[in-house]
Amino acid sequence: MNQNHILQIAKEAVAIEIAELESLRNRLDANFLKAVEIINSGKGKLIIVGIGKSAHVGNKIVATLNSTGTPAQFLHASEAIHGDLGVIQKTDVVLCISNSGNSPEIVNLLPFLKEYSSALIGMTGNKNSKLAEFSDVILNSAVEKEACPIKLAPTSSTTVQMALGDALAVCLMELNGFREKDFAKFHPGGSLGKNLTAKVEQFLSSQKPQVTQDANIREIIISVSGSSHGITVVTDEEKITGVITDGDLRRMLLSEQDLAKVSAREIMSHHPKSIEKDALAKEAMAILKERNIGQLIVTDQGSYFGIIDIHRLLDEGIN
Repeated sequence: MNQNHILQIAKEAVAIEIAELESLRNRLDANFLKAVEIINSGKGKLIIVGIGKSAHVGNKIVATLNSTGTPAQFLHASEAIHGDLGVIQKTDVVLCISNSGNSPEIVNLLPFLKEYSSALIGMTGNKNSKLAEFSDVILNSAVEKEACPIKLAPTSSTTVQMALGDALAVCLMELNGFREKDFAKFHPGGSLGKNLTAKVEQFLSSQKPQVTQDANIREIIISVSGSSHGITVVTDEEKITGVITDGDLRRMLLSEQDLAKVSAREIMSHHPKSIEKDALAKEAMAILKERNIGQLIVTDQGSYFGIIDIHRLLDEGIN
């Protein structure tokens, strides 16, 4: 295998698709605005119809719309004529995707899609097709050439369709004032959901190292070494007054102090960084990264509540 030749083919394919996307950007016009307006003002949901590769694109667009606040449902053209047309209500808007606009399954459906919906939007690369003829508004997804070597496999055309769907979704997000808190409602699971919704108290360490200000060196060493975090928190009746790390201990042991007279208040670091237990976990991660530290003290209305560790957050997908 000639690796340079393969890389050149890959680069050419990407270059072709970039060029087609540039062409799409330059021709976005009043038809796109009208499609956005129709979908945004619709009283029902958006039904996306497709077949073949356009069906896969349609499913992806549906997923994006649903996760960004625009209710949508996919309808496969082959299944539609066998009973699934019942999913379309008169308040719904239909977006039909077909590169040729003349696929037999699509052509057979068009009178019904037009009759059963409040509006029909056609996404097609053929402005003279049956789909274009029946549509209330046309989204032009035409491409000059596909990116595959034989210029036949849907590549550039599906990329352009996908980009048009994304453009619709982000415009509708803006019109609906869809923000991060709304996005979080639809993504409660996985690392994405955790980063948007998870609170600090969900990731607390099971250990809560703690000494008083008057603790002696033995008590301090036992508390620090008994914790996997390498720190202990100095408190005065749950009020945090400082923190002692294993580094603080090493520096103290290398000094010439009389260890018998050393107490926690003499070697603790004052004003340690902390975070409230109901803050977002991603906020804790931001502090840990900014301060280049491994642990953060967690408080409950200012009182010592526990420890949160950067490794636990990383393991949970918080970033």
